[in-house]
Amino acid sequence: MKKIIIASDHGGYNLKNKIINYINKKGLDVEDYGCYSTESCDYPIYAKLVADEVSKGKVKGILVCGTGIGMSIAANRINGVRASHCTDTFSARMTRMHNDSNILCLGERITGEGLAFDIVDVWLNTEFEGGRHQKRIDMI
Repeated sequence: MKKIIIASDHGGYNLKNKIINYINKKGLDVEDYGCYSTESCDYPIYAKLVADEVSKGKVKGILVCGTGIGMSIAANRINGVRASHCTDTFSARMTRMHNDSNILCLGERITGEGLAFDIVDVWLNTEFEGGRHQKRIDMI
């Protein structure tokens, strides 16, 4: 599996840290790109940091803010990024299988810790199907 990079704004800081611990316990390589406190900060900065790295094709990313929506909007501005805001495991599976999502976006204020861990597991462990879906990815 590729290395995982993760970042949040202040609204996603606590869930981000829980996800880092969860991923580390699984023995996976995860790197924290910030933020490093609950002090108010601007989510587009952290979305761009992660999206720029993910666009190079060597890592997968996870972004967390209050809802996950702002991070997904900001990350998707970067060419080659397919950031998916997921609030359930079915969406996490489908966004990997059909959209080859390379950034998972979560919302601390709307997704509980247990569900977030399940979404992360499904997203990290689901492979892209390719085939007819690749043609659609290419169209983007």
